Amino acid sequence: MLRHAGGLRVDHVMGLFRLWWIPAGLPPTAGAYVRYHHEAMVGILLLEAHRAGALIVGEDLGTVEPWVREYLRGRGVLGTSVAWFESAHDGSPLPPEHYREYCMASVTTHDMPPTAGYLALDHIRLQHRLGILTEDLDEELALAQRSFAAWNRVLVERGFLEPGSDDVAEKVLAMHRYIVASPARVLCAALVDAVGDRRTQNQPGTVDQYPNWRVPLSGPDGEPLLLEDVFNLACASRLAAVMNGFSVPVIGRR
Repeated sequence: MLRHAGGLRVDHVMGLFRLWWIPAGLPPTAGAYVRYHHEAMVGILLLEAHRAGALIVGEDLGTVEPWVREYLRGRGVLGTSVAWFESAHDGSPLPPEHYREYCMASVTTHDMPPTAGYLALDHIRLQHRLGILTEDLDEELALAQRSFAAWNRVLVERGFLEPGSDDVAEKVLAMHRYIVASPARVLCAALVDAVGDRRTQNQPGTVDQYPNWRVPLSGPDGEPLLLEDVFNLACASRLAAVMNGFSVPVIGRR
């Protein structure tokens, strides 16, 4: 893979260290962690990256032992920081200057809905329809709305979002301005965010209940887009400008 790319992202990098094995026919609670020879696994990965002159990003989200992050940092593997999951001790959004330097920062991931869909709470309603939402629908919606209210305050205070703005496209840009303000060595923007798509590409916890990886790239109107169309979209150009550190005016400002 490194023959064709300047970087490689290792999904669930904890899998190089340990995995939860479940004997066939038994429930998940009967499983156990099986540890791997992580020094050899990571060593081979880094050897190939060095030979290719490429960087390695490890998805260190979820259940990851703290020492694993320290070990990977010591070996030069970048971590993964997703804005929605980066929180301060009081639960508020972590200030961008407190992000890790040696990480790839993004607003969303392939396992989450596009930012526009996330802000619209589409993912919660989808999980409810599929029967995989574990909490009461109204409680989940209220919890998400409180989180978004906290984000709105921070984005306005930082000058990334015009006070009182309800424009979803501007909120998506504001979220990306936020991660650009971080010291992260690598920044990532999703193609779905560039075009204003709302449908999620992958819904974790499903097998055939949802068309995972078969959702066509679409604009805000839900109409499918061709790859060539992306280069002519004003919204894609604006997001590209933000990610490249160029000044893109906030609504109502010059």
